[in-house]
Amino acid sequence: MEDIQKQLLTKSKRARMEQVGKFVSFICIAFIVLVVASIFYFVASKGLATFFVDKVNIFSFLFGTGWNPGQVGPDGKPLVGALPMIVGSFIVTFLSAIVATPFAIGAAVFMTEISPKRGTKILQPVIELLVGIPSVVYGFIGLSVVVPAIRSVFGGTGFGILSGTFVLFVMILPTVTSMTTDAIKAVPRYYREASLGLGATRWQTIWKVILRAATPGILTAVVFGMARAFGEALAIQMVIGNAAVMPTSLTTPASTLTSILTMGIGNTIMGTLENNVLWSLALLLLLMSLVFNIIIRLIGKKGAL
Repeated sequence: MEDIQKQLLTKSKRARMEQVGKFVSFICIAFIVLVVASIFYFVASKGLATFFVDKVNIFSFLFGTGWNPGQVGPDGKPLVGALPMIVGSFIVTFLSAIVATPFAIGAAVFMTEISPKRGTKILQPVIELLVGIPSVVYGFIGLSVVVPAIRSVFGGTGFGILSGTFVLFVMILPTVTSMTTDAIKAVPRYYREASLGLGATRWQTIWKVILRAATPGILTAVVFGMARAFGEALAIQMVIGNAAVMPTSLTTPASTLTSILTMGIGNTIMGTLENNVLWSLALLLLLMSLVFNIIIRLIGKKGAL
């Protein structure tokens, strides 16, 4: 009797292994949370030093148009206006997403609804190849092909937002296409069967039923692509011109938050105003990535309802 009671009260080997697995999983999750929190704290402490240590007005930083942290303006305040980079980042991000979305939807529809076998054999390897190409290669191609083409067609130097848009369009296209394909595949089959059973054509089914049902997933793909475009640094730096001025046209040199960061972070001394304002730009990028993630989660919740 005592032996039976002891066996019942003693944890089995599987129970002990499950407990160990839960503990290891908790440690891994805690480590990830700690790393993310540490990154936020480090970037925030450096970025906020511009406003609390160097006493730069936050509105002058966000809405000022002059950028030359090593000099002061007529009012005696440092020229640390980040508005040209903020505007440049948003313009090139939105334009690349607008250009990439129709191509991504068309390719996804072809691979899932029109010709699944041929699309899988031809387009899928191409998309996977585009995903694996390093960003510096995209930058070299843009510098060698896109910039001269823009220069010959529109004149000027060829550097600017338009060149950056074409480079980012190619870079985010495979991401948006892959996620759009998954969203269309997730539409239940009986949606198609019901639409066709009611007499709708294949195109009407695709346009009126499948794409509408997949809209939350497509929007998630577009926002995800925009998040990648907004944070891209090396490729955009090579083709946009890196002029910290307000964009006046799509074909004049401009700049983004990432291009100014990558150019200046290695040429400043830690703790100086020139270095702190760059960390403030990094903080803006971090906050924007958080905003993009929140938007993706909101779209996902809406699609799940």
